[in-house]
Amino acid sequence: MPFRCPPGTVPYRIRSGDTYYKLAKQFNTTIAALVSANPTYDPNNLPVGQPLCIPRQPVFPPCPEQNYYTIRPGDRLYRLADFFGISLDDLLEANPAIDPQNLRPGQVICIPLATPPVVCPPGTRSYTVRPGDSFYRIARQFNTTVDAIMEANPTIDPFALLIGQKLCIP
Repeated sequence: MPFRCPPGTVPYRIRSGDTYYKLAKQFNTTIAALVSANPTYDPNNLPVGQPLCIPRQPVFPPCPEQNYYTIRPGDRLYRLADFFGISLDDLLEANPAIDPQNLRPGQVICIPLATPPVVCPPGTRSYTVRPGDSFYRIARQFNTTVDAIMEANPTIDPFALLIGQKLCIP
């Protein structure tokens, strides 16, 4: 079975003398990001000749609300600002390191949208939205329906889910 790196990373073959510190400097990323992308490797003993996944984005932007969004093909900042109901200026201010004219699919940005803390009622459980989630996927995972999730989360737009956002699952 061929080696595959997760989305947002690129493959690299480990060479003699490589360390996470050297690779982090070489690829403008962090040691923590390398460790996270390669959980099966001992950071103190990288196996020469083996594949390693290098994160394409150095670190996620600071995001106090923890509302992260992964750029998709065709995304434009002004459309995202409109979609999430925030100003383009606020979106740019929350993501000073991005080039608005050159968004890359897989790039993670911060959506500065204050979301109130979620307290789930009895009979439901809390769930944190992960990359790739949709109401349909979550409904299948928890053996429930999209309608039931929508009913339990009336203030959540199912088409504007944010990574890290909390939902109540019946």
